[in-house]
Amino acid sequence: MRDDPAPDDAQAVIDLGEDDDTVELERLKAAFARQSAALAHAQKIFARASEAARIGVWECTLDGEHLTWTDVVYDLFDLPRGSVLDRAATLALYAPDSRKALDTIRARAIGEARGFTLDAEIVTGLGNRRWIRITATVECEDGVPTRIFGMKQDITEEKALFDRTRYLAAFDDMTGLANRTSFQARLAAVEEEGCGAALLLVDLDGFKAVNDTLGHLAGDACLRRAAARLRTVCDRADLVARIGGDEFGVLLGTDDPTIAEDLAGRIVAALRRPAEGEDHGLPLGASLGASLGASLGASVGVAWHDAAAPATLFARADAALYAAKAAGRNTFRTDASAGHPARRSRVA
Repeated sequence: MRDDPAPDDAQAVIDLGEDDDTVELERLKAAFARQSAALAHAQKIFARASEAARIGVWECTLDGEHLTWTDVVYDLFDLPRGSVLDRAATLALYAPDSRKALDTIRARAIGEARGFTLDAEIVTGLGNRRWIRITATVECEDGVPTRIFGMKQDITEEKALFDRTRYLAAFDDMTGLANRTSFQARLAAVEEEGCGAALLLVDLDGFKAVNDTLGHLAGDACLRRAAARLRTVCDRADLVARIGGDEFGVLLGTDDPTIAEDLAGRIVAALRRPAEGEDHGLPLGASLGASLGASLGASVGVAWHDAAAPATLFARADAALYAAKAAGRNTFRTDASAGHPARRSRVA
């Protein structure tokens, strides 16, 4: 038969149980403290990473359009952190085209309960222009959209780099004219369109001497001046391009030889005109060759549709250009192989 514990022994069992509960409670408190510290540390790291990457989190309830932003989003819009947000006021900070695009894509996303990504331009509360990338997710309850949330990231530098890269792919950085790639693409498009066209090639006379005697900075200034004059004289041309060191190409959407020859004469005259307001005169002249396509499909009949046709047109203009140079420069020649009579003129 088991003896019941004595009163003192029973109290010891109770005390032991209380000690176990206290130890477990302290263990849980310590674990909670560690988890809280880890969460706070993670939040701190996230906040720092968010600021470094210029990425903030936002949400908007669809019932009442109540906005909530993290600090970085406030910073993107140059608004005081924690200030009361009004969606209509924040929308007013978007550039008109971006606001229109945002309204359209947001409404569609809510209607279809799906997300979206949009690059938008804003003018901040301090007047700074920025580009931001908006990502959004629509949350639904019982199939009904209730809120939309996501991230907003500053992509101003990325956008500037993209625009710069795209610009350099199509334009000559020194002169601002279209580059050779754009010129060749337009020449090929003219063939596909089958419309009348004229190609004028312009080569600066004496440019090498400018580089050799006055230096490359003077040569660069000479190119920029020539480009500016070409842009003015050829304001009705389809394309004006710098296609080589000191060589330019002009495409006209006409096969009328009179129009092309008139422009050729005006180009030669414009490039020979002395520059005003300069300490020293930079010699500037040009020889020019023109090739006319009587309808870039009809000048050589069906053979024009051959892929080599643009190169043929270019070769004809190039031959005319060298004829102009051989004739004494500062003049122009037209190619006769397309069925037009050869013409020549010296601009005094």
